[in-house]
Amino acid sequence: MAISDDKKMTKPKTQNLILENREKLSISGVLDVESFNDECVVVDTELGVLIINGEDLHINKLNLDNSELIIEGLVSSCEYSDKESSKSKGLGFLGRMFK
Repeated sequence: MAISDDKKMTKPKTQNLILENREKLSISGVLDVESFNDECVVVDTELGVLIINGEDLHINKLNLDNSELIIEGLVSSCEYSDKESSKSKGLGFLGRMFK
C-alpha cells in the first residue's frame, strides 16, 4: 500500500494561550515575532497573526525551536488577525503611516 500525499504525517496546528493575572502571557505555536514595543507585540503563529496590546510589555522568553513565547507586562487585549488580508494589503506599518 502506498501512502497518498493527503495522508502524509503532518504536525497538527495547535496553540495555547495562558494568561496569568493579566501580567504573564505564555504562547505556544509561535513561528516568529514580527514587531514589538512596550504597548504592542505582533506574533506570527500557526493559527494566524496574534496582536497583543497592553502596557509595559516585554518579551521574557522567545524560543522558536520549541515555538514558545512569554510576554510580561499588563495585557489588555489579544486579537487574531487574518494573515491573508494583512499580507494582501501590500503595505507594512510604515507604508500605512505615510500613505
